[in-house]
Amino acid sequence: MSQTNSDTPAGHGPRYRYVVLAMLILAYTFNFLDRQILGILAGSIKAELNLTDTQLGLMGGVAFAALYTTLGVPIAWLADRVSRTWIMTAALTVWSGFTVACGFAGGFWSLFLSRMGVGIGEAGGVAPAYSLISDYFPKSQRARALAVYSFGIPLGTALGVLFGGLIAAYVNWRFAFIAVGLAGVVLAPIFKWVVKDPARGGMDAQEGAPVPATPPKAPGMGQVLATILPKPSFWLLAFGAASSSICGYGVAFWLPTFFQRSFGLDLTERAMFYSALSLFGGVAGIWLGGVLADRFGTRNKAAYALAPAICFLVALPCFLLAMNVHSLALAFLLFLIPTGLNLAWLGPVIAAVQHLAPASMRTTTSALFLLINNLLGLAVGLWFFGYVSDLLAPRYGAESMRHALYFGLGFYVLSAILLILASLRLKRDWVE
Repeated sequence: MSQTNSDTPAGHGPRYRYVVLAMLILAYTFNFLDRQILGILAGSIKAELNLTDTQLGLMGGVAFAALYTTLGVPIAWLADRVSRTWIMTAALTVWSGFTVACGFAGGFWSLFLSRMGVGIGEAGGVAPAYSLISDYFPKSQRARALAVYSFGIPLGTALGVLFGGLIAAYVNWRFAFIAVGLAGVVLAPIFKWVVKDPARGGMDAQEGAPVPATPPKAPGMGQVLATILPKPSFWLLAFGAASSSICGYGVAFWLPTFFQRSFGLDLTERAMFYSALSLFGGVAGIWLGGVLADRFGTRNKAAYALAPAICFLVALPCFLLAMNVHSLALAFLLFLIPTGLNLAWLGPVIAAVQHLAPASMRTTTSALFLLINNLLGLAVGLWFFGYVSDLLAPRYGAESMRHALYFGLGFYVLSAILLILASLRLKRDWVE
């Protein structure tokens, strides 16, 4: 695909990259808004459709992750060859449309299939964005840029919880799906109009070196696999992130239920409480991870994996303490710490993955990473907590979710171990 000068970062001026980053954040916010809204609506949906916690976990996890993860790789392979912005525009339209469809579901299977549709759309929403950011920002700023992009996670989670909960409380859960889905459909053409596709690898050239008008031909899938799969750091980063995501996605989905059953918060109170936690804790944690990686990673590549490993080890006792205090205000302050540290891995680990392959392979490499991370994090995480909660319900009753969360927090320890091992290999596997 040829690139015109106006499609390069230089052609639009240095400030344009921040406009692009803002639009990518907005799209990612809708990505997580549509993905996470199910968590705050779970109680209302469960009551109307007569579902179990296991069914809700399957619907939020397996239904979404099945095609989201598997389609992500071929879509990313395509994005290494054609316009990344067109792919993201189509993806935004599809996932938003299926979010609207969730509002018309009449039972478990119709909602399950609609959530699968959301996953199909979102499969094309993230890996191309990682690649675009790497072509808009120089190496010295990538971890921070990717961390700022990841602000879409706490923003989307907070807005999904807040608006989803308030709309459901004052109208119903069906209208919540319809309203947020239609907003995404409106955003899609605006996104395509604003965001241009830059020259691939342009920011990797030496300062002052010309960027070729026509980028080199994208390598085949076999060549990408031959480059990435032999690198131990790729597997350790992917499974380390996936282990944290099992806990991270599971906790994010089920904490509103925990607040309802163990803290006695109604729908509006849960929406306000958890949206504030997600917004303030998430943004601070993601920014912290990006800053640490850019500051220490230039001197020691191991920092890209060590920083999040330390964050997970600190987050574990904070979560346990927050779940066992009686003051709601104190619980909020304590939950802020692990909510932030839980997301601090995004900037460092994603930046490291970008440097395990040449520029022409980045989108596909990111998709392979996301395949492992999300297949385990989403499919296993949401189901695991719901299944354990149902399993423990005869013994613990309404407190079964509390004990399910206790079990799940052990994945943070596994994640820290894998990331520490990854730090030992990063320098050897790094591609400048």
